[in-house]
Amino acid sequence: MTKNAMESVSVLFVCLGNICRSPSSEGVFLNRLEFADLPIDVRVDSAGTGSYHIGQPPDHRAILAASERGVDISWCRARQVVNEDFEKFDYIIAMDRYNYRDLTRMAPSAFSGQLCLLMDFAANSNESEVPDPYYGSDGGFERVLDMLEDACSGLIDDIRLRCSRQ
Repeated sequence: MTKNAMESVSVLFVCLGNICRSPSSEGVFLNRLEFADLPIDVRVDSAGTGSYHIGQPPDHRAILAASERGVDISWCRARQVVNEDFEKFDYIIAMDRYNYRDLTRMAPSAFSGQLCLLMDFAANSNESEVPDPYYGSDGGFERVLDMLEDACSGLIDDIRLRCSRQ
């Protein structure tokens, strides 16, 4: 981690357009953090590798599916990953291999954080990627939320473990 004695940690969730998976991840993770009782401050954001939706709110289906689980993501606004993100975030977490590859290409050699796939933290799934529900049915958003809940809980466990090692 880039912070001294892990006083804080920062997490950036990344998908392609930042209107479905990454804002949903941000919302689910923030929701889970409320009950996590971590001994450090956690800063959370989301972004996209593409510039398609900059400034737009999440897809209405993502907002609806999240709200049905008590998670509000309506306040999120899409933005694109910028070079400074590699200086500001300890975890940069991609939703799929395509975004991971783009982030790997963007990352400066001095990046000292952890660049990984979100599903690396999932305990109850064999999936390696969070599928993009944008072009599918509404049920795809529910499936994605199931995956995000599992993986975000695992990410909190990972952060907790790192804290205990400090």
